[in-house]
Amino acid sequence: MDKFNFVKDGAIKLPPGFRFQPTDEEIVFQYLIRKTFSCPLPASIIPEINICSNDPWDLPGDIEQDRYFFSNKEAKYRNGNRANRATIGGYWKPTGLDKQIICSKRKPIIGMKKTLVFYKGKTASQAYRTDWIMHEYRLVLPKNSSSNLHAHFKKSSQLSQSKRK
Repeated sequence: MDKFNFVKDGAIKLPPGFRFQPTDEEIVFQYLIRKTFSCPLPASIIPEINICSNDPWDLPGDIEQDRYFFSNKEAKYRNGNRANRATIGGYWKPTGLDKQIICSKRKPIIGMKKTLVFYKGKTASQAYRTDWIMHEYRLVLPKNSSSNLHAHFKKSSQLSQSKRK
């Protein structure tokens, strides 16, 4: 089954009967960690796309369903840590508190989930909130566990989920 190409014409096409609805824990432990350490993924159905170069309605996939993408974190400033979340027609604004994702088998926090809302317009005074929501997942690796995980799993990425509420 891993020989199938699930991305056709820029959209994710799954075989009949396959429903992709991973939990937060599965996203972090089955996909994000494996992608980060260049290990094979359980299913190769998540495309790699620069989220911020596209508006949410221009991303591949069915607009009425949840869509998943891998995306590298792009810095807003050359020497800074602040993420660039500006797209062609607007920007993704973080909202609420980050949620900790803990593995049920291990106790340390290993992932975080940030919720972002899409605002259409370039400046805060002109922008208006849309119904688009994105959940951004990132790894938080304790210093002593990084080598253990790397040895267990074998480039830093983030996984984003875009959907319309």
